[in-house]
Amino acid sequence: MRLSNRILNMQFSPIRKLAPFAAEARMRGVKVYFLNIGQPDVKTPSAFYDAICNYRPEVLEYGDSQGLQALQESFIEYYKKWGTEYTRNQLFITNGGSEALILAFTVLCDAGDEILSPEPYYTNYNNFAQQADAKIVPFLTKAEDGFHLPSKEVITSSITNRTRAILISNPSNPTGTVYTAGELRMLADIAKEYDLFLISDEVYKEFVYDGLQFTSILSLKDIEDRTILIDSISKRYSACGARIGSVASKNADFNYNIMKLLQARLCAPGVEQIGAAALKDTPDSYFEETKAEYQARRDIIMEGLAKIPGVVCLKPSGAFYVVAKLPVDDAEEFAKFMLAEFSHEGKTLMVAPAGGFYSTPGLGKDEIRMAYCINQEALKDAMNILALGIEAYKAKKGLK
Repeated sequence: MRLSNRILNMQFSPIRKLAPFAAEARMRGVKVYFLNIGQPDVKTPSAFYDAICNYRPEVLEYGDSQGLQALQESFIEYYKKWGTEYTRNQLFITNGGSEALILAFTVLCDAGDEILSPEPYYTNYNNFAQQADAKIVPFLTKAEDGFHLPSKEVITSSITNRTRAILISNPSNPTGTVYTAGELRMLADIAKEYDLFLISDEVYKEFVYDGLQFTSILSLKDIEDRTILIDSISKRYSACGARIGSVASKNADFNYNIMKLLQARLCAPGVEQIGAAALKDTPDSYFEETKAEYQARRDIIMEGLAKIPGVVCLKPSGAFYVVAKLPVDDAEEFAKFMLAEFSHEGKTLMVAPAGGFYSTPGLGKDEIRMAYCINQEALKDAMNILALGIEAYKAKKGLK
């Protein structure tokens, strides 16, 4: 029996592909610190669960395809503090940020069309694009530059007559980079000059550190008709399992046509939307405490990396990830080694090889992505284990 080329060409997630090695380590009694996945350990606000517990309709009916009105309005109210007012016909509730991206790609792209994005990028962007018969075309950013954007000339050199949009994650998953106002302005100018959409995945916008000012695409008023904002409650409210996201645009043609896809999949889950709508009253103190905690963890991981000879990693300014270049020959082999062969005092760690966050073959081979979503004491221990593991791996491979 034959399967589609689309599915055969799709990759497994580099974030989860080493899970069997981790499972085997745990079966041997080894404690594993999971730095491979961005699963927050911060408590979900109780308002989410309270709303669901109090929701007892006689019949759990289909919801509106564009989303529950109360939830749409809560998102709309949230964006007002970022200086933009959407209407209910401009903002749509989705099954997480993932579906929001798949829908956007499907609206914008014909088979073979291209979406430009800085690499490394969130690995699932590839799979989302493939579901729309499109492809991600990368332009390179480097660890030595803090993964900030290259020049306009470098970016535009990758544009072809099949390019439909530029896609960024800001703050970035996997690098934690926060793009400057100047970088956003450059992308806006490119979008206008080449008649492209600009898609910004801003699910980490609440997590920007060191007093840095975050610039959203919502500030780009001169290209409002070509911006598409992707969002989610997963990280902001530590509610990954709810699978509630949104896609918003002020382009009337985009909004008219995305409704076809929204109606085809009927609606987002109703119970979770009830819970998500209640999150609008979450106090600012929740975000302030969460951001302070993540910044402290960021500092721990950077202090640990700075002590390891040969590591290249500039301090990231947002999200809760770092991409570090290690003094190893193969990051995936190193990650397997940590799970299958190495432990210190009965403990080891799991990281995500960064090669899976690149499109260009060979790039990221000596890099890993780590998420700092475990508590501070565990993170200190994990960084010590990482240093010892690198030393043991280099000795095994005869690396200097």
